Amino acid sequence: MNKPDTSPVEPRTEHPFAQYVRLLGKGKTGSRNLTRDEAKSAMTMILKSEVEPEQLGAFMMLMRYQEESGEELAGFVDATRDVLHIPDDMPRIDLDWSSYAGKARRLPWFILSTWLMAENGVSVLMHGEGGHTSNRIYTDDVLKLLNIPIANSFEEAAQHIRSNNFAYLPLHQFLPELARIMDLKWILGLRSPVNTFTRLINPCHANCSMQGIHHPGYRDTHQEGSLLLKQPNMAVIKGDGGETEWNPDMPNLVRSIRNHQAFEEEWETLFSKRHVKDKNLDPAKLASVWRGEQDDEYGVGAITGTTAITLYTMGKADSHKDALELATRWWEQRDKTSL
Repeated sequence: MNKPDTSPVEPRTEHPFAQYVRLLGKGKTGSRNLTRDEAKSAMTMILKSEVEPEQLGAFMMLMRYQEESGEELAGFVDATRDVLHIPDDMPRIDLDWSSYAGKARRLPWFILSTWLMAENGVSVLMHGEGGHTSNRIYTDDVLKLLNIPIANSFEEAAQHIRSNNFAYLPLHQFLPELARIMDLKWILGLRSPVNTFTRLINPCHANCSMQGIHHPGYRDTHQEGSLLLKQPNMAVIKGDGGETEWNPDMPNLVRSIRNHQAFEEEWETLFSKRHVKDKNLDPAKLASVWRGEQDDEYGVGAITGTTAITLYTMGKADSHKDALELATRWWEQRDKTSL
């Protein structure tokens, strides 16, 4: 008869990422948010694929449950910037624009806002990712319809900026691991903190960053994170569908940073009555409105209003009124043949 093995069991070494899961999930009294350094270390491990799948899922959902802090967002961005490789000859970027939500109830008029600014000498780098939520219109699909090229790298983005002051670079082309995590929504059933902090990355350190959110509570977090990242100028708005687009039928409370100082201002509604939503969302309408072939009062209000908030944040206008007048003048003088 064989004797049972009584040799001592070798102690197992805890996985180094386990500490971050524990900090977030130690119960009501024991858990806490990560510090900026801890968040940076955790995200660095994630970006280097040094995390087990079980740990990644637990970490993302625990953080989603208790909601990200400004310090955590800043730490996550710190980690991404350490692994990015921006070409030395990258043109100066005036405006960083994040587009990660997609539109479900209205057309993405903000795309024409960025094109309008590019036409008037503002260099725009837009970054985003599509396909993570069903039944939405994503920026990359609309750009293809408008025959606006999509960059596959920062080098290509630089070429597009030199050509027409506008470039769109998908997240999966410069931070593929984050795009993969974003796509886990189909498995986890919830969005992750990646959907939040990617809006703050500003990979080319543009002087101004525009960010849209869906849940109003995130205004404070985005502003705080941007202050910690020493972003000179930024604005975060409750955008239509979560994109950076002002619904001109409603007033908009804007949290911003101008010359490193934090502000909160409300922009008054542009219309006295709300507009009826289109029954069918056809992205081809964007080009038609740009060319002057169709009129859409709501759409033009969204374009000029979103442009005005951006111009004011960038310091190109001294008041809301001046910003709206400048945006309207640009719209009226646009090159209708460029799309």
